[in-house]
Amino acid sequence: MACMISERAERLLKTLVELYIADGQPVGSRTLSRMSGLDLSSASIRNVLADLEDMGLVASPHTSAGRIPTARGYRHFVDRLMTIPSLGEEEVRELERSIRPGSPKRLAQAASTLLSELTHYAGVVMTPQRPDTAFRQVEFLRLSERRILLILVTTDGDVQNHLFMPERDYSPSELVEAGNFISQHYAGSGLGAVADRMEGELRQLQHDISELMAVAMQVGRRHLESRSEAVVIAGGNNLLHVRDLSADLNRLRELFDTFERKTELLRLLTETRAAQELNLFIGEESGVTTLDECSVVTAPYFINGMRVGTLGVVGPTRMAYERVIPLVDLTARLVSDALSYSE
Repeated sequence: MACMISERAERLLKTLVELYIADGQPVGSRTLSRMSGLDLSSASIRNVLADLEDMGLVASPHTSAGRIPTARGYRHFVDRLMTIPSLGEEEVRELERSIRPGSPKRLAQAASTLLSELTHYAGVVMTPQRPDTAFRQVEFLRLSERRILLILVTTDGDVQNHLFMPERDYSPSELVEAGNFISQHYAGSGLGAVADRMEGELRQLQHDISELMAVAMQVGRRHLESRSEAVVIAGGNNLLHVRDLSADLNRLRELFDTFERKTELLRLLTETRAAQELNLFIGEESGVTTLDECSVVTAPYFINGMRVGTLGVVGPTRMAYERVIPLVDLTARLVSDALSYSE
């Protein structure tokens, strides 16, 4: 809920947040008197700051007479006071050069790396999650006696290779016929649906192809499962150099454990994928305990109008929101365009 505060108090809060984001030092009344442009005495400013502290928007560190924003103060700043400037032309050109049509995996890696480099925080991308990825082709290659390589190619360009040893030896012509049969009867269908159909039809097929179909079904299911857990993270080490986070090594270790496991990040990105536009989680708003000292900016991306993933940035609550938010927003739009163009 937005706090009902005076225009004068909002002006001081805006100045305080901007100064604290810029240099990370608690902001005193004299500095606010000089930088806010308000004709107020230091005593009057101290009274306003006391009111803001009572509202939970600022806090007083024990080591300083100045104030710093709280997570609630940042939220009020972002929702009501922040002005987002346009991105610089060079940054826009760099994004456009880097986010080009290509495979989903390459785009996810490029987007996470670029977000990390431009913000100096951690870039995170949930790879495209479709309701059911379709496959384009299945091929079996005989490497030696009873050693076969299965190649499964999806319609979005992913290639899955699986080496297996069948119960009996197959000739090259039998493998070509099996691959052609599966491709002709199932190509263009979703992997999940194909696996279900194959499972129901295996008993009705002659043995010489049913074993190969069973392997193809298993690889298809494994492909879907691996895609459902894919989160690409770049630049996590940047957070080692963020003073607000590196001061507490235990908290920093827990944060890196979260990056390593990816489970909580995947849940957060999956939840925000349903949104039509950008989301911002400040501190405890994310619901992930290890991100309580962080802010997470996310935006969904689309393929031909269908939401398929989420990307974003993880950084400290003392984040330059007016810079990070448009970077995440533009990156999501460029990834959407590149993926739709690649279709």
